Parts: sequence; C-alpha cells; structure tokens
Amino acid sequence: MSSIGIIDADLIGRKKHRFPNLACMKLSSYYKTIGDTVTLLTDYDDIERFDSLFLSKVFTDTDVPDWVLNLPNIQYGGTGFFYDKAPKLPDEIEHSMPDYHLYDDWVKEQLAKGCKRKAFEYYLDYSIGFLTRGCFRQCQFCVNKNYKSCQKHSSISEFYDESRPKLCFLDDNFFACSEWRAIIQEVKDISKPFQFKQGLDERLLTDEKIHELASWQYDGDIIFAFDNIEDRDNIERRLQRIFELYPNWKRHLKFYVFCGFDRNDVWDNNFWLSDIRDAFERIRILSKYSALPYIMRYKAAYDSPYQGVYTTLAGWCNQPSIFKKFSYEMYCKCKGMLSAYSKYKRDVDGYLRDGGKKGSAWRYFDMLDTAAPEIIKEYAYFIPYEIAEYGTDALHRKEMRAQ
Repeated sequence: MSSIGIIDADLIGRKKHRFPNLACMKLSSYYKTIGDTVTLLTDYDDIERFDSLFLSKVFTDTDVPDWVLNLPNIQYGGTGFFYDKAPKLPDEIEHSMPDYHLYDDWVKEQLAKGCKRKAFEYYLDYSIGFLTRGCFRQCQFCVNKNYKSCQKHSSISEFYDESRPKLCFLDDNFFACSEWRAIIQEVKDISKPFQFKQGLDERLLTDEKIHELASWQYDGDIIFAFDNIEDRDNIERRLQRIFELYPNWKRHLKFYVFCGFDRNDVWDNNFWLSDIRDAFERIRILSKYSALPYIMRYKAAYDSPYQGVYTTLAGWCNQPSIFKKFSYEMYCKCKGMLSAYSKYKRDVDGYLRDGGKKGSAWRYFDMLDTAAPEIIKEYAYFIPYEIAEYGTDALHRKEMRAQ
C-alpha cells in the first residue's frame, strides 16, 4: 500500500476556488480502489513524505514553485501546464468514478470559517463529468483546437452519484456529437436538473434542438458563446427562431462574450479599439433578445492599454442585476463615485458639483471617450433591458410578442 498525495494547484494558488478538479477526483478514486491511501494536500509543506504525488492545474496563471515540479516523486499535468497539448489520463483512470469526497475536509474548513455553502455547491451537490469530448470548430484560442470532431466519451453511469441532486456536464460542444439524441435521453431518464457548464453551440441549433432545449429540466441559465462578431447573423437568426417558437420563453439565455484575442496576431491600437467596439456590438445584439452577456477576457486583455475598459465592461455585464438597470456610461460613473454612490445614486452632476473626484471606472470611461468617442456615442447610453419603459422584458421581446 502506497501513500498518495493529490495536489489541486488552483486550490492552493488562487484566492477563490469554486469548482473541483475532475482529474484530481479521478486519480483519488483510482488509487483508493487499488488500496492506496490518498490525501488532498492544501499546501506544499512536507510533501516529500508521500510515496507518489499527483499535481494538476487548470489555469495557466496559477503559480507553482519550481522546486515542487522537480521533486522525484511527482507527476503533473493539466491545461494549466500544457494548454492544448495536455496529456490525457490513462483510460483506467479517465473512466473511474470521481471521488466526490476528496474535498470534504477542505469544504468543512471553509464553511467553519463562515463561507457560504452556495460557494461550494459543485463540491457538494453535483455529479460531474463528460458525456462527449471534442469540437470541430478548432478556434485558435481554445484548448480543444486540436480536435476535429465531437464523439461520445462516457455513459452517464460512469460518473453519476445518485445521492447528489444535480448533474454538471463539461462537454466541449455537445450538439456537435451525432449521438446527442440517445445521450440526452439517458440524462433525461434520471429526472434530475442538469447543466452544460461550458455552454452549448447556438450556431448548431435547429428547430428540433430548440424544442429539445425547451423540454429540459435545466439547472440555471442556458449558456452559449458569441465569440466572434462575424457570427452575428448566424447567432441572431437562431435567437429570433427561439422566440418565434417559444415567444414566452422563461429561462434566461446567457452568452460568453470572448474579448481581447487578436486572430491576426497584431495587437496594436486599432485592434484594441476594434475589439472593444465588437464586444459592445455583440452585447447590444444580445440585449435585443433579453440574453445576458458574460465577458470572458483573453489573457492579453489584462496587459492591454485599455485593460481598465475591459474591466469595467466585465463589471457591467457580469452582474445581471446591474446590467439590466444601468447603461455602460451610468455604471462607470456610479462605480467611479466609490463610497459616495449611496448618497448621490445616479446624480453624477451633483456629485461633481460637490467636489467629488472621478474614481478609476469613471476615468476609464473618459479614456475610451477620448480615444474613440464614436464607440461611446453609439453604445454607452442604452439600458440593455429597457427597464424604464418595459420592466424586465427587452424592447425586441415585447415587439415580437405583440406580432
């Protein structure tokens, strides 16, 4: 019997950890099955004492000390190290039932510190796995860019724990799999809420698939992606079709809006302003259908001369309660009042008359207004959900229902 140390590097190296590492759970399960003792390590202290160490990370910017990677008893992997070239787990481990109790002690410690249970729901409530793997899109920025198709990966029985009330699937592009009908029927037969965490490909929706979506016992918002402005006609045509077929559609549609990636590898000022404009245009298109945008930034955006603009864009869009009620301009200015917002609310002129200083969010707004006033003029002043006149329904949805 060997002693096995499992290291989730993101658990140690990041301030927030809201999702378990599936590879770590499968490794734990496999080695427990063959009789080894397994420990989840939450720091790098005294790790040399284990017979074998397995370290995984998802995010490339999670720091791992070099001396850890040089230990003779360690093996490491994951997209955080190798991105699209990450080696696969051996089949006997890949197809093991995840060890859903690997994080139990750590979760208990966090709850004892006063953290809310909601933050750890994926550790406590979900069976997690892949129904399919792969995607034919081969997007330049994606860890799946080396795939050319989507294939069935496993039966749901492989990772389904009936004691858990919900299901979470990490599939790359579920509807691209030719076997999707049989696979989703297996899911529906379980009769538990489920979600596709990575989102679905809205460009692949047909009437059949829209009807299928409407029948699902879905958990949370249905998520798609609107990564490229060149897909606007395709995306919008399918959004229109959803509401033609289901004019009273109730469930929120959410779209990841990917920003900051230059497909031509230029990264100059023209690119940054064009990318920001494209992001605003995608947001406006989605707003017509009451769809929620969620800003996803490529790592280069954090080093962009307009990184503050991307930050305010994410702050505006990624908080639905704010996005529904504020224009981009009003969000930036109210955010820029700092603690004085509770006094002045949306009275930005009164705030300035009383000597208020512009905080960073306001200054980022002004910076964009100086660099590209045409973007501000076209996109900064609309309220996405037309709250003042139409409540929580967007203008376009109201018009379609009236037809």
